[in-house]
Amino acid sequence: MGTKGNDRQIDNIEFNVSDIERSREFYGKAFGWTFTDYGPTYCEFTDGRLTGGLTTSGPVGSGGPLVILYADDLAETQKRVEAAGARIVKPAFSFPGGRRFHFQDPDGYELAVWSEN
Repeated sequence: MGTKGNDRQIDNIEFNVSDIERSREFYGKAFGWTFTDYGPTYCEFTDGRLTGGLTTSGPVGSGGPLVILYADDLAETQKRVEAAGARIVKPAFSFPGGRRFHFQDPDGYELAVWSEN
């Protein structure tokens, strides 16, 4: 995912797409993004400043991309998020490069937090 060492800062944005190759072609042509494949359901992009992902692992919707924050300590950050009033909507899971969980903020926006550990 993105740059290490940015505890509790926005680190990544993830788009649920129906066709990764079509999205790669669009964003590559439109904005000059570059890509790294991580299997058939995930492709990382970079615009030269920010990294993000294109994935087919979730439903395509009009709610916007998934904003992903980085945490040095995933479990401790989850406790803070829950104590602040968020609801965990996807418990911590492993992926190539680390672990992450998803939560819903008090207004219903879904965000995620990831860590290498």
